Amino acid sequence: MSLAAFASLRDPSSNAFYDRKRAEGKRRNAALICLARRRCDVILAMLRTGQPYQPARPGIGLAEAA
Repeated sequence: MSLAAFASLRDPSSNAFYDRKRAEGKRRNAALICLARRRCDVILAMLRTGQPYQPARPGIGLAEAA
């Protein structure tokens, strides 16, 4: 999962999450493990709900999405 998380750093939302963890003071490896855990959580949610992955679209607020 850590290799998949490393590859996902090209995605802007994953990269922003990684940068946020780095800004919190986590080292590179720890931030990457946090990203891998987040991706596991997303996979588990997809399996639980039966819905495909739908990344958040930038520029759309919660009020506009509803």
